[in-house]
Amino acid sequence: MRIDAESERWRPILSTLGVRGLVRCGDRLSLLEDSFVRGLRAREIEGVIERPARPYSVGQEVRLAGGAFDGLVATIIEMRERDRLTVLTQMLNQAVKVKVDERHISPV
Repeated sequence: MRIDAESERWRPILSTLGVRGLVRCGDRLSLLEDSFVRGLRAREIEGVIERPARPYSVGQEVRLAGGAFDGLVATIIEMRERDRLTVLTQMLNQAVKVKVDERHISPV
């Protein structure tokens, strides 16, 4: 459903049964792209949005990208929520644990 946030009255939607809230910036209604909403609906199972499958797994070797560890190969030893990983890599002949964001790794 598409509405004109500037000219239409949208606040009554907040009292609709089943509506938890609307995406807003302060008092201004924010609009989402249709493709974003379709993507959420495609992942919905019985009213719950399922998190996409993670592309990595514990024990997998990855290459670190960016920063001081750029190019090093490491092994994933722990996966946390919010796309944070703990990897084990070799530096100066010692095993070193490094916490990285999933965006800063790629498969080997």
